[in-house]
Amino acid sequence: MYLAGTGWRWCLATPRRLSHDPGAWLVNEASVIGLLEATVSFGALLYLAALGEMITEKAGILNLGVEGMMAMGAVTGFVVALHTGNPWVALAGAVAAGAAVALLHGLFTVVMGADQVVSGLSLTILGIGLAAYLGKGSVGRPSGAELSSVDWGPLSDVPWLGPVLFQQSPFVYLAVVAGVMAWFVLGRTRLGLALRAAGESASTADAAGHSVAGLRLGAVATGGALAGTSGAYLTLSLTPQWAEGIVAGRGWIAVALVIFGAWRPGRVALGALLFGLTLALKRPPVRRSTSPFLRPVSESEWSDISWTNSGFDKEAETSLPTLANMRPSWCALMSLTPSAAIIARISSSSTVPELSTSSAVK
Repeated sequence: MYLAGTGWRWCLATPRRLSHDPGAWLVNEASVIGLLEATVSFGALLYLAALGEMITEKAGILNLGVEGMMAMGAVTGFVVALHTGNPWVALAGAVAAGAAVALLHGLFTVVMGADQVVSGLSLTILGIGLAAYLGKGSVGRPSGAELSSVDWGPLSDVPWLGPVLFQQSPFVYLAVVAGVMAWFVLGRTRLGLALRAAGESASTADAAGHSVAGLRLGAVATGGALAGTSGAYLTLSLTPQWAEGIVAGRGWIAVALVIFGAWRPGRVALGALLFGLTLALKRPPVRRSTSPFLRPVSESEWSDISWTNSGFDKEAETSLPTLANMRPSWCALMSLTPSAAIIARISSSSTVPELSTSSAVK
């Protein structure tokens, strides 16, 4: 189809003859699938951390240390995986690390009555610094264990839906389960009612015989555990490596998502997908994909492609390759590059080859 008034053509269907219009821009099916797959992956990453912050705030505690808790979960998961080789043990360690760091915030705010904003900001600084120190010897080392994508059998082969929904990391499905459980517990159980009462009217919860301090500490620990899980998602599945600053501000996005979603699990999930889309457009996750629509690009194919980072000015346009010199795997490459919608300029003097079924992206 054409974008109105632009003269751009988007190629989203099965292999077919490409546009011969000079100046056309190519975006193929594989790149769109890669974008959607990355959106779900990043959305789950943000949702796990945002869900934990939402539970904490439901109990009346503001925790601005999500960034630090995610960093501690990330480094703990990676280091434990490096020494044990078991990703599930690494995940358990990340959950414990996130909860332990969160309980420091609970100790200062719930027990000692410290200012929540100051304590949360201090927790962020502590978590990021401590994670950098603990992971100093692990920078650049290969991952000891990874949680690979789940194979749902025939569902994984469904066009479009298969790679987007049924070839994701276990963390994605864990985020869905956690969201459903949070919705049920907070809205349909006496524990959820007591937790909300502790946040909205502590004196009422206390008069009803509930321990306000206990409820708040439990909520803070749960939020820290989910933040640690989100951090482990980074180093055990999404980008299986450790580097200082790997969280890259996603903890702050999670805090904003709670407000954006009005403290409701469903709305927070929609917000997480929206913000996940923006992150996917910036940089899709680098991981081994089992999608039948995507495949690695060989060195010989990569050598056929040269590009520039100097923007879309006239000088840059002359250095970009034409589709006449590209192989069909360029379509798969676009799904793996820093933006899922990377486009190739077709010069007016080039002739576009016919794409046969045998040369389609596999």
